[in-house]
Amino acid sequence: MKMNEAVKIIKDNLRDESVVVATSGGPDSMALLYLVNSLKESLNLKVVCAHVNHKLRKESDDEAVMVKEFCRKNNLIFKILTIDSYNDDNFHNDARIKRYNFFDSCVNSCQAKHLLTAHHGDDLMETILMRIVRGSSLRGYSGFSLKMKKNNYIILRPLINYTKDEILCFVKDNNIPYAVDVSNEKDIYTRNRFRKYILSPLKKEDNMVHEKFYKFSKTLQLYDDYVSKETAKFFNEAYTNGELNIKLLQSYDHLIRIKIIEKLFEQHYQDDLTFITDKHIGLVNDLIFSSKPNQIINLPNGKVCVKSYNFLKIKDCVPTFSYEFEFDEFITLPNNKIIKISDTLSNSNNVCRLSKKDVKFPLYIRNRKEGDKIEIKGLNGSKKVKDIFIDKKIPKEDRLMWPVVVDSNNNIVWIPGLKKSKFDKQKFENYDIILEYI
Repeated sequence: MKMNEAVKIIKDNLRDESVVVATSGGPDSMALLYLVNSLKESLNLKVVCAHVNHKLRKESDDEAVMVKEFCRKNNLIFKILTIDSYNDDNFHNDARIKRYNFFDSCVNSCQAKHLLTAHHGDDLMETILMRIVRGSSLRGYSGFSLKMKKNNYIILRPLINYTKDEILCFVKDNNIPYAVDVSNEKDIYTRNRFRKYILSPLKKEDNMVHEKFYKFSKTLQLYDDYVSKETAKFFNEAYTNGELNIKLLQSYDHLIRIKIIEKLFEQHYQDDLTFITDKHIGLVNDLIFSSKPNQIINLPNGKVCVKSYNFLKIKDCVPTFSYEFEFDEFITLPNNKIIKISDTLSNSNNVCRLSKKDVKFPLYIRNRKEGDKIEIKGLNGSKKVKDIFIDKKIPKEDRLMWPVVVDSNNNIVWIPGLKKSKFDKQKFENYDIILEYI
């Protein structure tokens, strides 16, 4: 068997450059490495084989030796990552992140323009079917594409038109060494169940069904590209400094709004839409129309979507924590702001003047505690710090780390940048220290 289509894809996209081939040692990746190696002279390619030893099976070390030996015999550059431990919470995700970080480093160190992966037609069918069952976006339902831009290089998948059986025939016909991962037969993995119990009957109905799925994938990508182009102006209008304007989102047509949400997800998850389902898109859409001014919803991969009054954004989840520091002359706070002793003449809320006659030193800086109240300068009475945050429209996630300055009697003497207490002194009054928040 010949792989003329894969050869054409490689010839059309690669020439006079360095290229990294992701090689697990299975039949698919070894077939791809063999093809690229056979074309390296005519295309003037510098070929780098990137192998990850996941250390999950007793055969893993032997497979690494096999791939390395193939590279030695064919004068290919061999790079390896050995993973000794994983995050127990999400093994597959942790493994994938480590794997693609390794591929990124290989591409960058070799100044390559392309990373080649051995995803094939059966992989594409499995991915599409799994996403239909789980729910996804229009782009997500298309599976994956022949080419995908990632950072400063392109991921190319030359085997996308071939089935697993065709690839197995190719490696056997050409005596290409390869390893078999027995875990691919275990029913505990979702993809394996789809492969064995759903894909198999479809291929019996039509042994060329992979071509229909590939056409389906390309059709969805065409429609998604068109919709993305048409909605780009709306996204640019609503998106500023990493945040979406909620009032504008509410005014858009439902389809445009959903597409903008999808684009926001794509920015943070790139091509890895496996973790994003239509449920997540629906949750963000509900957030846009919620009457609550401040809300946070949890997203996959340690991210959150934050609604803060009229703005919405996705960010990495920052664990909540309490802090308390004794103040000396200068301190850098968890929110990356600074409080220092100053000689400024300013009277803004970023400046506080205190007298040791009124407050007990040393001073402490901490975040807000439940029930905190401050006796506000010029006001006959106290006010809850929580209510001040609400009045000032401080985003909920910022409140967690906002500093509160207290004396040794736990009297709140200042909320930097927001409110001064009755203990603050005028410039013409007697005071011992000037604090500035910058």
